[in-house]
Amino acid sequence: MDTTTLAAFLAVDLLLVCTPGADWAYAISAGLRDRSVVPAVAGLIAGYAGYTLLAVAGLVVIVASSPAALTALTVAGAGYLMWLGWGALSRPAPLTAAGEAMGSSRTRIMLKGAGISGLNPKALLLYFSLFPQFIDAGEGWPIAAQTGLLGALHMTACAVVYVGVGVLARTVLRARPSAARAVTRVSGAMMIGIGGFLLVERLAGR
Repeated sequence: MDTTTLAAFLAVDLLLVCTPGADWAYAISAGLRDRSVVPAVAGLIAGYAGYTLLAVAGLVVIVASSPAALTALTVAGAGYLMWLGWGALSRPAPLTAAGEAMGSSRTRIMLKGAGISGLNPKALLLYFSLFPQFIDAGEGWPIAAQTGLLGALHMTACAVVYVGVGVLARTVLRARPSAARAVTRVSGAMMIGIGGFLLVERLAGR
């Protein structure tokens, strides 16, 4: 793949990654609650790694073309987001207890992150609709290799942006506990809102 194609993909992908959503909400929550944002971001990236493997294997096309599979994925993802959002709304822990606020091990934090990105049907559609526009079947590289490279670029962009979001949230709000609690509640509300929107959008379109 030539550098022009990769640069064009990265530009479009960064615009999407920099758009606030469930991933941002979880990164912000981790920045306010945990000692490190790395486990949360690693979990989010793990979810996208799963999608990358599916895309390389060609299974994304199969799942995306199956209304039943996509509906099931949407309902599961929406429900999970709403559950996490309710938890953030009901327990907006202060920064003074950041190390203990989540009450979770690093593994559990990672699993939550993987669940958020892995159950996000928008991620499936991203891989299904965006990637093919930058893959050239006539290229010297195999399609699987091109897909894997695009997936790696997407995961790198996500890691850089989400770590920055989490660290910035902690740095800016560390000395403002009341503001931190408000941001945690907003993040929870965002998760609930996004989950509800995905659920209504998918069920209404059946």
